[in-house]
Amino acid sequence: MKSIYMTGFMGAGKSTVSRLLAEEMGLAHHDTDEEIVNAAGKSINRIFEEDGEIVFRKLESEILHVLPKENAVIATGGGIIVSEENRIFMRRNGIVIFLYASIEEILERLKEDTTRPLLQGDNKEKAASLYEMRLPLYRETADICAETGGKQAEEIASDIKHCLKGAGLGHTC
Repeated sequence: MKSIYMTGFMGAGKSTVSRLLAEEMGLAHHDTDEEIVNAAGKSINRIFEEDGEIVFRKLESEILHVLPKENAVIATGGGIIVSEENRIFMRRNGIVIFLYASIEEILERLKEDTTRPLLQGDNKEKAASLYEMRLPLYRETADICAETGGKQAEEIASDIKHCLKGAGLGHTC
């Protein structure tokens, strides 16, 4: 089976849902953010502070390209789809699932999270602007879209599994 790439805005549930889906399907699990931290030897916040977003995005693309292209569920960072090269790579090499929720719900989920460099300070407007800018990219890249708002992660993973097992592969955004 081709690898499954989980995309979506920060706080959409990619890491949690991808882990559950991998477990349910007996597949390996990878998280690009975790892989970046391991490769760089420092937190994402430190990468942004010390090296900048451009270096982070380069690392993100490099990690994406070395992860398995089969039998894995891969949680991607929220901005991975900004790169056209990454979008093409994921479409060519796997099944892309877009997890989404309203920006209001995402901001509520992330209000206490201090590990998101793009949300440091009072950046609700910046987050909403990023969300709106990225939304069309998530949709155009996705094979399957799954709403996460108001749902438990287990339910979302189960719904995705059923969609993958059936002939549910089609652009459903």
